[in-house]
Amino acid sequence: MFIETETTPNPATLKFLPGRQVMSAGTREFATPEAASASPLAEALFDLGDVTGVFFGQEFISVTAGPGVEWPGLKPQVVAILLDHFASGAPLFAGGDAGAIAVPADEEAEGDDPADADIVAQIKDLIETRVRPAVANDGGDIIYRGFREGVVYLSMQGACSGCPSSTATLKHGIEGLLKHYVPEVTEVRAA
Repeated sequence: MFIETETTPNPATLKFLPGRQVMSAGTREFATPEAASASPLAEALFDLGDVTGVFFGQEFISVTAGPGVEWPGLKPQVVAILLDHFASGAPLFAGGDAGAIAVPADEEAEGDDPADADIVAQIKDLIETRVRPAVANDGGDIIYRGFREGVVYLSMQGACSGCPSSTATLKHGIEGLLKHYVPEVTEVRAA
């Protein structure tokens, strides 16, 4: 088995591609060692001591190194853990529970006005078809959080969370795209 790595716009995060499916549906972010207890793989990565974030995408795993940690020393350790995990056929999640899929809860966007249903549907479609694939290429994900008074609220995950260029991505890339296709959008903000 060979695991490829790719850099991301976030210098603290590397994207690891095991050449096989990681998540069958959805994504999952682990921002703390406590959250990682749901996944033996995420837990093993946090146990290295230099990891501050793990993100599972459909075909990749993004790992964020702590401040001051250099990737040349950490990368071989991460690759070894990933190789051991995938070669052993171990489950991605402990207990086979539904924790494997991070699905935004309906209440996260409960501020949406029912009168804006068509606008919200357009926004969600653009995010799903144009934005999420591009963000996944950079080792992250973006989640719709709401639309109120012309403002779209989104949250960044994985390599995109804490990335120095995430503000530019939101303001210049995503905001420009949404404003172009959905004239009712006046601004995009991080949730």
